[in-house]
Amino acid sequence: MEYEIEIIKKEQLQTSLWSGGTTTQLAIYPKDAVYSQRNFIWRLSSAQVEAEESVFTSLPGISRIIMIIEGELLLEHEGHYKKVLKRFDQDSFSGSWTTKSYGKVVDFNLMMREGCEGDLEAIHLDGEATKAVDFQNKKGFFRCVQAMYCVNGEVSIKAAGEDKNIIHKGDIILIKAKDCECGSSDFEISNIKSDRADLILARIYC
Repeated sequence: MEYEIEIIKKEQLQTSLWSGGTTTQLAIYPKDAVYSQRNFIWRLSSAQVEAEESVFTSLPGISRIIMIIEGELLLEHEGHYKKVLKRFDQDSFSGSWTTKSYGKVVDFNLMMREGCEGDLEAIHLDGEATKAVDFQNKKGFFRCVQAMYCVNGEVSIKAAGEDKNIIHKGDIILIKAKDCECGSSDFEISNIKSDRADLILARIYC
C-alpha cells in the first residue's frame, strides 16, 4: 500500500472568530477551498467555544461529527434530540439542523459534503505504549484519507518500511492512500515522551 503523508504543524494553522468563540482550521479539501464560501468537500477543525450558549452555523448538505476535547457540552438539535457530551464523547448530525450548544468546551469537528463518509476515534497511549492502527480503505471511493490530530503529548507514526513521522500537541498528520481499492495497512503509533498521549483519528472517504 502506498501513501502520501503530510504533517501540518500547529504554527501553520489559522484561527478565526465565530459567533461562539474561535475556530482553528486543521485541514480542508480541496486545499484551495474557502470555508466561508462553502466550497469544500471535507474540513477538519478545532473550536474553542467561549459562550455559555451558542447556535451552530447552518450548513445544509453537510454532515457533521463533533468530539469533545475539553469540558462538557449539551447539544440540542431542535426537533430531533438532546445529548450531553463529555471528554472524547462524540455526536453525528446534519448541518441543516438547528443546533444549540450549552457549555464552554474545546472540540474537534469533521464536516463532509454529501457523498462522503467518515468517522472519528479517540486513541489513548499511556507510558511507552504502542498501538497498531488499521488504516482500512474502502472500495467505491476515489479519495481515502486518515488524519491524526495530537491532542496531548508527542507521538511517532510509522508504516511498514517507512520512516517515523513525529507530531506534537496541536499538530495534525494526513495520510492519503494512493489507491482506495487496495486493502489495508497497519500503522504503528507510539507515545515517545509524555506520561500520556491522546489523539483523534479521523477517517474520511469521498
